[in-house]
Amino acid sequence: MHKLVTGKQAWSEPLSDAANAQGFLGWHQRGYLPHYDAPNVTKFVTLRLHNSMPASRRSEWEALLHLEDDRERRKQLEAYLDRGIGECWPRQSAIAELAENAIRFFDGKRYQLQAWVIMPNHIHLLVDVWQTPLTQLIKSWKQFIGREANKVLKREGTFWERDYWDTLMEDEDQRKKAVHYIETNPVKARLVREPTEWQWSSARHRDVRSAVLQPALDKRKAGDGG
Repeated sequence: MHKLVTGKQAWSEPLSDAANAQGFLGWHQRGYLPHYDAPNVTKFVTLRLHNSMPASRRSEWEALLHLEDDRERRKQLEAYLDRGIGECWPRQSAIAELAENAIRFFDGKRYQLQAWVIMPNHIHLLVDVWQTPLTQLIKSWKQFIGREANKVLKREGTFWERDYWDTLMEDEDQRKKAVHYIETNPVKARLVREPTEWQWSSARHRDVRSAVLQPALDKRKAGDGG
């Protein structure tokens, strides 16, 4: 993994001094997976509960972490998550509502959410990162949700897995596919028949959000010169 990250650092454009000063990390690694943290990018992020891939079932998932193809690794790992293994605390509406409110709290102020879904043992979101590093956003979300969820559950201990999964969106087609994947995830996991039936997802707000988001997207494109 160190070689992979070093290679990505070599061919990617270095971060500006301003971005470095803001705390952006560029290409780096945490645990098994590479991460890219930079301003003004769109990221597909997955946060998962600490017991969504239990140590007692390591033989089922460990080999997936070492798949060399990024896309195939992500596909296999997310299919494993969709099995709904672990405590799955967000099955409780109070926990799911808490998590959704947390990730949406600064939406449009510090970042722009393009899509999200709260699943039983993980969260998917597509986020436009602005001037706050993704690592800081994730830390804030996880700390708040974990602390408040533990209060509701009357428990102590780890709530989230330390690492997370993220993919850089490189074009509009990839972004649209990510939105579709996120909002149809409950259907794929056989939790509902239609995306809009899942209460904790952007699919229920898609028509309204599209009307709000499109002017912002057009403005951003104009500012980028294209």
